Amino acid sequence: MRVLISFAALFLSVMLLQLSTGGVGPLDALSGFKLDFTKEQIGLLGSSHFIGFFIGCWWAPRLMGSVGHSRAFAAFTATGAIGLLAHMLIIDPYAWALMRIASGLCVAGCYTVIEAWLQAKVTNESRGRAMGLYRVVDMSASLVAQLMIGVLEPASYVSYNLLALLCCATLIPLTLTTATQPETPAAPRLRPMLAIQRSPLAAAAVVVSALSSASFRMVGPIYGQDVGLATEQIAYFLAAFVLGGAIAQYPAGWLADKWDRRWVLIGLSIAAILSCTLTSTITAHNSTTVFLLAAFFGLTTFPIYSVATAHAHDFASSDERVELSAALMSFYALGAIASPYVASLLMNRFGPAALFVMIASGHAILVFFGITRMRARPTKTNRTPYVYAPRTSFTIGRLLSKARDKK
Repeated sequence: MRVLISFAALFLSVMLLQLSTGGVGPLDALSGFKLDFTKEQIGLLGSSHFIGFFIGCWWAPRLMGSVGHSRAFAAFTATGAIGLLAHMLIIDPYAWALMRIASGLCVAGCYTVIEAWLQAKVTNESRGRAMGLYRVVDMSASLVAQLMIGVLEPASYVSYNLLALLCCATLIPLTLTTATQPETPAAPRLRPMLAIQRSPLAAAAVVVSALSSASFRMVGPIYGQDVGLATEQIAYFLAAFVLGGAIAQYPAGWLADKWDRRWVLIGLSIAAILSCTLTSTITAHNSTTVFLLAAFFGLTTFPIYSVATAHAHDFASSDERVELSAALMSFYALGAIASPYVASLLMNRFGPAALFVMIASGHAILVFFGITRMRARPTKTNRTPYVYAPRTSFTIGRLLSKARDKK
């Protein structure tokens, strides 16, 4: 309880931020449908979000060093709120793409500040409990954000205004806290090749993880519309994916600590191919079937990022962990930038099932590459503990580095 109270302001900011920014992706997709945007234009909105996310991850630590945590957080929050409020002022898909860059910048920047502040407050004794609560708060708010789509009217100023109000509200807990602003940590160097040097399989796996998660969350509402789901059912469809991913974390971690992590990655990808195949081939859709398939999809794809990062850190030294985490996150961001737009192109040409055919193809390549890498070198016998790795900012590696060094 003391841990919860100590970090209450930070966790409340995380909750409000996730409620605001977690809902804008599916709302944009449904609004685009209502405003007669093409599927390619809706996919572009999702890709634009991750362009902003990548820029924010790189820029946020440097801005904190210049103006401090609180001012940087206020600047990123204002950027996100402006992007949300401007949606209904300019009805144009390419203008919306710029607004989504602003929302991605907001997400990355705010999470960077929150995680840097959290890193300064945790001790070795409280780290495990703090990170556990952080995960619960973040994933719970993400789940609620998907459900909000059921009550938000697409292409409505009121809906975007509500999300903007939540975004502005994230300022209140962090700026009014009486805790002393921490020292600004040095920005991690961005060395993407470090991930390939330590584990080519892990680098490939985080790209496939982005292919699965980013495309599903950003253009999944298009699939839902095409298979006849109502707006409130699309909310449950997206929430089922998040819930399946949350449920998968513990068993995936247990398997990753007990067995060769390459086999775990291969097994998850084979299960993901199965879930994609079922989703794309079962034509007698009813809402219950669709929700169960979405949960199964989340169960099989969501843990891949964390298992891949654990595998990469098995081959890294303690002083490389922060930069390696940033390198893996950069590969995830690059995969997330490309996948929503590519998915929308394929869906427009071949139908809604093309989304899952694309994702299954990525996992098939990962299975083949994983088997190839197993022949190239043995796995480590002295491995780091499995740690759930949120895909939030380049600085998350600082929070997780000490946990990975526990033997």
